[in-house]
Amino acid sequence: MIAFPFENGPAEGEAITVAEGVLWLRLPLPMALDHVNVYALDEGDGWTIVDTGFDTGRTRKIWQSLLEDTLAGRPILRIIGTHHHPDHIGLAGWFMQEHGAQLMMSRTAWLTARMLQLDRQESPTPQAIAFWRHAGMPVELREKRTAERPFNFADMVHPLPPGFIRLVAGQEIHVGGRRWRVEMAHGHAPCHAIFWSLDDDLVIGGDQLLASISPNLGVHPTEPDADPVGEWLESCHRLLELAEDRHLVLPGHKLPFTGLPERLRQLIDNHHGALQRMEIALRKSPRTAVECFDILFKRRIGESEFGLALAEAVAHVNHLRGKDVIHAVGERDGAALWGA
Repeated sequence: MIAFPFENGPAEGEAITVAEGVLWLRLPLPMALDHVNVYALDEGDGWTIVDTGFDTGRTRKIWQSLLEDTLAGRPILRIIGTHHHPDHIGLAGWFMQEHGAQLMMSRTAWLTARMLQLDRQESPTPQAIAFWRHAGMPVELREKRTAERPFNFADMVHPLPPGFIRLVAGQEIHVGGRRWRVEMAHGHAPCHAIFWSLDDDLVIGGDQLLASISPNLGVHPTEPDADPVGEWLESCHRLLELAEDRHLVLPGHKLPFTGLPERLRQLIDNHHGALQRMEIALRKSPRTAVECFDILFKRRIGESEFGLALAEAVAHVNHLRGKDVIHAVGERDGAALWGA
């Protein structure tokens, strides 16, 4: 049974103690999912911070208050990045530069973050525009986005200085007075690190282990044939072998929870259900990836979330393609039509 030991998250600038020496903090995000959870682990002479939030003036101001008050003025010794996404790694470089903190994350996550930090674009690439067309983005929206400056990773991520400490699967690390086993998961982000306490019931799950939402599994123009859905399902099955009801999961968003085995089974079943719905619908009539939105999400997708929805729809198409369940059966205005 999934349960939530805490009814609400911490208020801005405040903290909730979730276990001995572990503080739960929240930072704002300028989007529908309006927060990211970060955690401070007490090292005695300082703190280890797990994830950091975006690099914005508001977030830095909140951190300054937290550092002076909640964290008692003690130094930040180490930053752990669960994965490379901007809401999780945005201020890691700032903590390294301003506080001399060490950075720990997987090699793939670090290389991805460094690469994206340097990849600044003032307009969408030809590959991105072709990707949108192939997926079936409506012409009006495609033309609008073609004329706009795209989001750049560097917009919300402080430059990362060279050098980090690598996390690898199966490794044991000592952080915050506990021994932690590191596991890696894939699908939402490559080499997403998850930390399983060997001394009590804590699991730091990042975006891989969320209680009430499923993280985005997206395909992007940089790797248009990727199969993050397959990677995600494999990771969930593998983590299910480690999960126990006693585990208190500290997630990247929403509330901490127990009942991890049930939640992993839900996540697996939810994606299998979505794939089955797509296969049934595509047997009836071919569709573009975008035309599968109603099957996957069962609600209207607005313009602000259209990009993430398109990336996830393509991901489900790619998984069914890889299983030889669906095939390209033609095109419409440059968009691939898929049929089962």
